[in-house]
Amino acid sequence: APPSKLDFFCKLGYGKQDVCKVLQSLGQEALEDDVLKELIRMGSKPQAPESRAQPAPPRLVARGSGSAPDVPPWLHEDGGDSSGHLRPIVIDGSNVAMSHGNKEVFSCWGIRLAVDWFRQRGHTYVKVFVPSWRKEPPRQDSPIADQHILAELEKQSVLVYTPSRKVKGKRVVCYDDRYIVKVAYEKDGVIVSNDHYRDLQNENPEWKWFIEQRLLMYSFVSNRFMPPDDPLGRHGPTLNNFLSKKPVPPEPKWQPCPYGKKCTYGNKCKFYHPERPHQAQLSVADELRAKTKASSSLGTAEARPRCAP
Repeated sequence: APPSKLDFFCKLGYGKQDVCKVLQSLGQEALEDDVLKELIRMGSKPQAPESRAQPAPPRLVARGSGSAPDVPPWLHEDGGDSSGHLRPIVIDGSNVAMSHGNKEVFSCWGIRLAVDWFRQRGHTYVKVFVPSWRKEPPRQDSPIADQHILAELEKQSVLVYTPSRKVKGKRVVCYDDRYIVKVAYEKDGVIVSNDHYRDLQNENPEWKWFIEQRLLMYSFVSNRFMPPDDPLGRHGPTLNNFLSKKPVPPEPKWQPCPYGKKCTYGNKCKFYHPERPHQAQLSVADELRAKTKASSSLGTAEARPRCAP
């Protein structure tokens, strides 16, 4: 297999044996996109890249607890969250860079802002996918700003280039969106993009659900990366719960009714009424009946003759 193609799939986590097997069946000149489709069809799972695999440090085990449970080494090596409660992050580099560059310039600084935002939150698995032709010198029709940031993120094993090549003078670009969705799906993580990936939703029903539930949109406000506090809408999870594997249920917060005692909604009112004991959401008519019954019973009790002791 060509070294660049083999290295690329090993960087994604696939074993050499699986990649070579697919290349033997499809041919040495097969496009990377076709190789990835075949790997997906075979059900091949990412493994630890051999070139970067390092022995895990010894773990402390409490006395009497026995040996520590076996954890796949590629989870630790590939940047699995040490805290265990934060989801992996997969960033659509092209979407973020063009958004920061106001859809006119491929701004690599926008990618750096997004990566730093997730790092500051404690996420240790952050991957950015960018087409490899962005390494080329910028042209007038596709300007690039702060291109050196791409090389820095690649050295930190954060940025991954999706393959592209030229055939008879024409650039053949692999579909980077498929890499983004596939890696995020396998890692059970979050996709950071303002793209809806509608074509991929129609291609795979499992991906459709995943994209609908795990897509994190964002905005840039004065060079500040800002995802929404409610990624799935007003009635969905908070941003902290959305980015967490173990969401924390919110504490109930009762908002007082703005109408107070003048409220006419009765038991249909969704706000808190401190004047109603035990939060008994009675209608106005029921409250009047209860008051009338109480006053009538009090009057009859006073009208009775008192017995001598």
